[in-house]
Amino acid sequence: MSLMDISKIFSLLQPKEEDEDKEQCQALSSAVSTDDVTLLSELLSQENYRRYINTPSGWGVPVTPLRTAAALGHLRCLELLLEHGAEVDVLDVKAQTPLFTAVSGKHLDCVVSLLKAGADPNGSQYNNCSPLLTAAREGDVDILRELLRFRAEVDVKPKVPEWASNATTCRGPLYLSAVYGHLDCFKLLLLHGANPNYNCTDEKMLARIKQPKTVLEVCLRYGCGVEYIQLLIDFGADVYLPTLIIDKTTKQNEALLLLLKERVCPKTLMSQTRLMIRRCICLANKEPAIDRLDIPMTMKNYLKHHIS
Repeated sequence: MSLMDISKIFSLLQPKEEDEDKEQCQALSSAVSTDDVTLLSELLSQENYRRYINTPSGWGVPVTPLRTAAALGHLRCLELLLEHGAEVDVLDVKAQTPLFTAVSGKHLDCVVSLLKAGADPNGSQYNNCSPLLTAAREGDVDILRELLRFRAEVDVKPKVPEWASNATTCRGPLYLSAVYGHLDCFKLLLLHGANPNYNCTDEKMLARIKQPKTVLEVCLRYGCGVEYIQLLIDFGADVYLPTLIIDKTTKQNEALLLLLKERVCPKTLMSQTRLMIRRCICLANKEPAIDRLDIPMTMKNYLKHHIS
């Protein structure tokens, strides 16, 4: 992060001149915290309260009313605040947006409402993490689906400065969903265009990290199971990238056999055709594009990986 970025974050910690009167801020915060939508509506109808709608308050880490509503999952208060002009991507002192806190709290309805109101699905550029990385790690497939529907970056990387580059840089959404055993999230990410060779095609990453682990290697190392390996193969992962170390302690016999078999047996023409068609569809959300193709439903389902 640049000095300007750091200065911006620290500026959020400084009290503002218009914060001298704390009563209005505390009243708004209290109404949201108790999910008292009637009181909140009454307060926001008054200009002397409404002018503090984006003002952080509270002990410890000061936060805005919208951030509080998102963190607690108080949907009615959240929507009322948005109706009255609450800033949808306002940052707290941790550079987290209300959407990020809603995702962290697994409040699906609040996530959807914030996204519809224009929240950035990728969160803040000043935060190392992102809503998509959080959803993939936690295995919340419904929230992950909504973020992807609103065009969150499917191969988003943790934001770390180049001088602090380490293994954390490699831990994208596909990586995290595999390590934490979230098969539904893993498949959903691939369906939305996640790179099955993540970590091994980015020139900048290869220049910073000598031997980044492929997703295939990660799946084998963590015992993710044959389902993960099959999905990576089906979505076109390079099966020759992993460095296989096979010894008597290896517990991944079935997955290893599948990978070794794939190395010597060429893909079927159907499988190759599916890969090429999906690659030609450049849209982030491929399913609607596939639905518009003038082909039989059986073939559409095959392109969507709905059948084995």
